[in-house]
Amino acid sequence: MIEVFKTNVQEATQSEMIIGRLLEHFPNSVINFDLEDCDKILRIHASEISNHKIIELLNSHGFQCEVLL
Repeated sequence: MIEVFKTNVQEATQSEMIIGRLLEHFPNSVINFDLEDCDKILRIHASEISNHKIIELLNSHGFQCEVLL
């Protein structure tokens, strides 16, 4: 399953920190950011994904995150 999110993450160092935190919750997943995209895309490919948990985690670090439809 692949889920795509719109975020307001701006810098590579921020994205690396978030990917590390997300991998703690979703250890066997593939996670990446496309910071060149206007929506600062976060993609997560995993067998199980909790949109609520992902959004909550980014929000707890001061970032906006919403499912991109």
